[in-house]
Amino acid sequence: MGGVDYRGVRRGNARIGLIFSAVPPETRTWPYVGYDYEARVEKILEHLRKRLEGIELVYRLVYSLEEAERAVEEMGDVDGYVVYFIGIWTGTGQVVARTGKPIILVDDLYAGTGEFLLTLANMRRMGYPVVGVASSNFEDVVSAIRLLKVIHEFRNSRILVVADVPEGRRREVRKYVEYLKSRYGVELVYVSSDQVKRVYEEVSDEDAREVVEKWVEEAEKVVEPSKEELLKSAKIYLALKRLVEEHDVDAVTVDCLNLVYAGKLPAYPCLAFLQFNNDGLTATCEADIDSTATMLLLRYLTGRPSFVSDPVLDQATQQIVYAHCVAPTRVYGLGKPAAPYIIRSHAEDRSGASVQALLPLGEVVTTVKLNLREEAIAVHTAVTTANVEEEKACRTKLAARADVDAILENWNTKVDFGWHRVTVYGDWRRQLISLARLMKLRVVEEDRL
Repeated sequence: MGGVDYRGVRRGNARIGLIFSAVPPETRTWPYVGYDYEARVEKILEHLRKRLEGIELVYRLVYSLEEAERAVEEMGDVDGYVVYFIGIWTGTGQVVARTGKPIILVDDLYAGTGEFLLTLANMRRMGYPVVGVASSNFEDVVSAIRLLKVIHEFRNSRILVVADVPEGRRREVRKYVEYLKSRYGVELVYVSSDQVKRVYEEVSDEDAREVVEKWVEEAEKVVEPSKEELLKSAKIYLALKRLVEEHDVDAVTVDCLNLVYAGKLPAYPCLAFLQFNNDGLTATCEADIDSTATMLLLRYLTGRPSFVSDPVLDQATQQIVYAHCVAPTRVYGLGKPAAPYIIRSHAEDRSGASVQALLPLGEVVTTVKLNLREEAIAVHTAVTTANVEEEKACRTKLAARADVDAILENWNTKVDFGWHRVTVYGDWRRQLISLARLMKLRVVEEDRL
């Protein structure tokens, strides 16, 4: 079932300008007079190069404001900058700020602290896309710099959208496509249900049966769907897989409910989404661009798949239940153990085939949602407690303990994020807030009053 490489080779490496900011060694200031700045630069570079795969570092050591200006000019087009304060004072931060690019400021403790603190505060007051790192743990520096790689990957992403756009909405959709490309770098590629059906009809029963056998073998059991339904689901998967390959995309989203209800698609893509997300592609439901973009951002940040849901809040138990008819089972990423799943019918209409994933419990999860138009992101965390067995609503229902009262109080009051939320395993709140600052997104922490 292999054959497609979803690693995003097309995006290439992120190119980051790294400026070490210092003063002439004879200057009597922090860290101390006669300090060997060049040796310190080599030491830091040695550590960074070992830890920053997929990033091209273009670096300069500068001793003055004029040298900083020349360094920025010589570096040319970069995805962002890292200003590493290894001495004080040069004013390098103000030079880099004028580029408008995302910026990481790093304090080499006891060496650049004064200029680091004042520069960071000033840049944040001025609204620049900046994050500061002041830590004795070098991994914190590496983690922050990797955020620039995440932005690079996101800005070079392509999303396949399967939807039939009515004539009256095509101008609006074109404008939205242009906006996403100019603001975020994300490209939308639309295909119609007719295009999917044409490819679907070319898929052989033999190839589809091979996929069905794999799904059935991996599942705990099959409850409602017939072999015929599973065969149709496999053909939808193989058709979408071919389109993903032909259009060279990083994600796919399908207007599944409308197209299936209207008889324009022969099967739900729930099992296809399970397979795609387990294999490292991003795939989700209902032609939801915001959720798809959220899942892409999380994939680049965490290396893990995430899943979209219609959350249900329970104040009595202080649990939030993430409900949908699909979720990945390799929630820790490629090559990691898979959670069990059951093949069920789709919940709302009790037809077709969908997924009831039985996901890991007792673990922190982070739930996120972008609103691309309003340039905002919502985030909350929770601890998984149960896979809920309930016939009402969607098949997969992951319950998690959270501050539900706060989430209910904050739900879409500051920004309308819709009903959908996207959940990934692990606590990624801090990194997401930093990423949002670099992308100039407003942050709404839903579980904090």
